[in-house]
Amino acid sequence: MKRITIIISAVFLSILILIIAVLSFFIVDQTQYAVVLRFGEIRRVIAEPGIYIRTPFVDNVVRLSKRYYIYDIPVEKVISLDKKTLLVDTYTIWRISDPKRFIESIGTPSLALSRIDDVVYSGLRNTLAKLEFDEIVTGERQYLGDITKFAKNNLAEFGIEIRDVRIKHTDLPKENQQSVFERMKSERQSIAALIRAEGQKEAQRIRSEAEKRATIIKAQAISEAEKIKGTGEASSTQIYAESFSRDYEFYKLLRTLESYRKIIPNSVVVVGEDLSILEQMK
Repeated sequence: MKRITIIISAVFLSILILIIAVLSFFIVDQTQYAVVLRFGEIRRVIAEPGIYIRTPFVDNVVRLSKRYYIYDIPVEKVISLDKKTLLVDTYTIWRISDPKRFIESIGTPSLALSRIDDVVYSGLRNTLAKLEFDEIVTGERQYLGDITKFAKNNLAEFGIEIRDVRIKHTDLPKENQQSVFERMKSERQSIAALIRAEGQKEAQRIRSEAEKRATIIKAQAISEAEKIKGTGEASSTQIYAESFSRDYEFYKLLRTLESYRKIIPNSVVVVGEDLSILEQMK
């Protein structure tokens, strides 16, 4: 009986030692931070992977992920500079950068989401309130850098690093959609009419300029043609004069024969003795 008691005691003691040994060691993964708490007070923050020792039944180990989280923020209402209400759906990429600050100020990742939601919405509201509706909807969204910077600065004190803030889409409340669409349609029609008017004005200017240039070119061409024609006639007169001066009788005969060719065909010719033009025919 005594032997059995000794065996049971030894087994119990071995199990107790094993439990204490198991509770004394803990493993930290490379994707985790380990924060050792003793009665709620932070004793150590472990960032490197490995096997570590703690005081069993006294120390509590809280593990926090080093990886980035994607938090899909609930849709929020935002009012633009021109008093248009928008429904903005955003998300943010974040991670725990300082586990000590994070535990002391927030505690758990689930509570961190509420804090991120408040800060991002505040930055979103303040930034978009300075922009017109069209800039928010159709712009390049450069304002997202300002929102990310605002969230990063305001969450750093909680041990949270904001990597990026992005907008998935923006929408209008159902009660405002039709009125906004009609206004946008009217504005686009006005812009189109203005562009058409400017196009017509430019077309008229181009036509007037072309007509002006055509008139100038035509006048220059006529002037040049008259000049060439005058030069030709002067040369012709000079040639005729030179020919006439060389042989007067021949030139007179030639001109008379040309006159016959023009007068006689399809004509009735009255021949009289006193007509000097008929001397050659005599």
